[in-house]
Amino acid sequence: MVSGGPLVQVGVVVLSVLGLWVGARFLVDAVVRLARRFGLSDLTIGLTIVAMGTSTPELAVSVDAALKGLGDIAIANVLGSNIYNLAFILGVVSLIRVLPITEGLVHRDGLALLASTLLAGLVLLDGTVTRTEGAVLFGVFAAYTAYLLRAEQSTTETTPESPQEGAVTRAVTERVAFRGRDALLLVGGLALVLVSGDYMVLAASALARGAGVSEWVVGGTIVAAGTSTPEFAVSLVAIRRGSLGVSVGNVVGSNVYNVTGIVGVAALVRPLTVAGAAMETVLWLAGISLLMVAALWTGRVLSRVEGALFAASEVVRWGLGLLGVLG
Repeated sequence: MVSGGPLVQVGVVVLSVLGLWVGARFLVDAVVRLARRFGLSDLTIGLTIVAMGTSTPELAVSVDAALKGLGDIAIANVLGSNIYNLAFILGVVSLIRVLPITEGLVHRDGLALLASTLLAGLVLLDGTVTRTEGAVLFGVFAAYTAYLLRAEQSTTETTPESPQEGAVTRAVTERVAFRGRDALLLVGGLALVLVSGDYMVLAASALARGAGVSEWVVGGTIVAAGTSTPEFAVSLVAIRRGSLGVSVGNVVGSNVYNVTGIVGVAALVRPLTVAGAAMETVLWLAGISLLMVAALWTGRVLSRVEGALFAASEVVRWGLGLLGVLG
């Protein structure tokens, strides 16, 4: 337990967010260097390695919440993070720089995003996620990741240098060495994420009880935004460095991973039971996902106007949630 009043709980949440951000950055930097050691492309690194690395806070928080029997925080964290990733992170990033999107990202990974969201909705229809359902979800995640890596290998073998993918490149990155310092960053980053995630769950649960707000709302807003800080930071850094493949792929890959891999692992650890508000959040996520894919499909670009509208929708969701309209 994290003892103390509301100010103490808020302070613990803030420190936990900082710990999650620093730990995830260490972890992502180390794992990206490892991936580039094998010459993977920016887009594939974004969709797989970076996506899983930046989602370690969601994994730590959801698994920890599952172990404590807090199913609402475990699932609301995942669904809320996915909405935040698509609406707010991509929305804000597109305000900084218009995002051109490759055909492959829209067709293949956009469909994967919609399919994984639909699958999560079907699993949550009865308000529970069993171990069997968790195993199915994790199996889908493993199959999707294997497909991406296989597609990368095939592309590398047939077109070693593929320059015409627009700004979101698939070109093989320069191979770099994986040093002992990177191994220390990987282990230290993972440890920091796990500890911070545990304190985040304890503080968020206590804060919800003290403020009279449901754990579902706290998990889907404050906790979700907190665990999404690595995705936000990585996307902003990637934009500044011109690695649009990492920026966009990071968000899309994280969302697929969250609703399949993370929910799957959490349910395998302990079956989850969620509040009735879960379906309302799933429907909101499905709507945002469909609108995002439609926006990218029609123009292969996320404009500043579209980004502003998506970001504004997240402000509206937070307002409705805290007012009790969404649970």
